[in-house]
Amino acid sequence: MSVVIYESRDGIATITINRPERYNVITHEVVTELHAAWQRFESSSDRVAVLAAAGDKAFTAGADLKDIPHDFWRAVPGVGVAVSKPVIAATAGLVVGGGLVLVQFADLAVAADNTVFSYPEAKVGYSGGLISSLAARIPHKLTMELLLLGSSIDAQRAYDAGLVNRVVPQGQQLVVARELAAQIATNAPLVLRMLKGFVGAVIPKGPSEAAAVARATVEAVNTADDYHEGIAAFLEKRAPAFAGQ
Repeated sequence: MSVVIYESRDGIATITINRPERYNVITHEVVTELHAAWQRFESSSDRVAVLAAAGDKAFTAGADLKDIPHDFWRAVPGVGVAVSKPVIAATAGLVVGGGLVLVQFADLAVAADNTVFSYPEAKVGYSGGLISSLAARIPHKLTMELLLLGSSIDAQRAYDAGLVNRVVPQGQQLVVARELAAQIATNAPLVLRMLKGFVGAVIPKGPSEAAAVARATVEAVNTADDYHEGIAAFLEKRAPAFAGQ
């Protein structure tokens, strides 16, 4: 069974991390499949994506510490994959480490009232650094409390800080997220893309985010059809026929 499920209905893509028996822990496989899901969403006719997770115990308990996926940045919309359409996160239970990163890069977020956000990497001894961009989205002091203490905040405090848009009863997070997505899906796609792009240009990028975006851009060029055509043409001693793809 896939560890990430992609469902499309009425112009809304629902992307679900599907490892409830393991608290939706982020593994190399999850990173790979989330990366593919964001690529599929960006190239599809779907207008809005809802990012959710199976079960109510955890959106994700963070990275698999037995085999840390250090390329986690590839799973993050707007970082590992350029996503020009709106993304809504729907959370419940634990939102740890990379889970908080995914929420911070979503455009909207709906949290069940049992959601607890935390970022314990300082306690573990490693970090990818993407979380630093959280300071551009919520108050500086709260960001530093989460990062330096490795502490946690509940759904209500996250709402008060502007990290989430709605706090709802447990079990209703996906319903409400889809309601918001349905409203967005009726709006003008070109305006949505433009406004999301403009807002993205306004929000400062941390060093790890900027580096990851650059790396993703280079990776896209070096895995494109034109790359393979160029190498083949060189080896075959002919002029390449680039298609811009």
